[in-house]
Amino acid sequence: MSETWDDGATGVLRLPSGRLVRGRGLSRPLPAGPGPGFAVYLLGKEPPRVDWEARWLRWPDFRLPADDDRARAVLREAWERAAGERVEVACGGGRGRTGTALACIAVLDGVPAGEAVAYVRRHYDARAVETPWQKRYVRRFSPAG
Repeated sequence: MSETWDDGATGVLRLPSGRLVRGRGLSRPLPAGPGPGFAVYLLGKEPPRVDWEARWLRWPDFRLPADDDRARAVLREAWERAAGERVEVACGGGRGRTGTALACIAVLDGVPAGEAVAYVRRHYDARAVETPWQKRYVRRFSPAG
C-alpha cells in the first residue's frame, strides 16, 4: 500500500518528518473514509479481528505496556510503515495509551523525548498521555531502544 492519511482527517497526527499517524478511541465509531492499512491496538485483552493488518500490544488501561521490548518493536514498525501506509494507533478512549504510543512514535521521528508529550498534546489531543508513569515512560523512551 502506498497511501497515507489526509492531513486534516480526524485524529491524524503529522510528525515532523511529514509522516501521518491516526490515533483514535475504539469506543467510538470508525471514522468515515478509508480504513488503516496497518494498526496497533493497545488493550488489556486481545482486540476483535479487523480487515487490515494489525498488532496487539497488551497494555492495560492507565498502565504501561506489559512487554517493553515488544512495544518498542511494534511502535518502530508503526513509525516505519507510516512513511507510505495509513497507520492507526488506538486504545479504548484514544487518549492515555494512544497518546503515550504516539509520543513514543514522535520520539522515533526525532522529537526530543522531553518534548514529545507536549508535541502530541499540541498536535493530537490536549489531554493525551494521562498518567505520570505514562509521561515518564515517554521521557525515558529512546530511539535506540
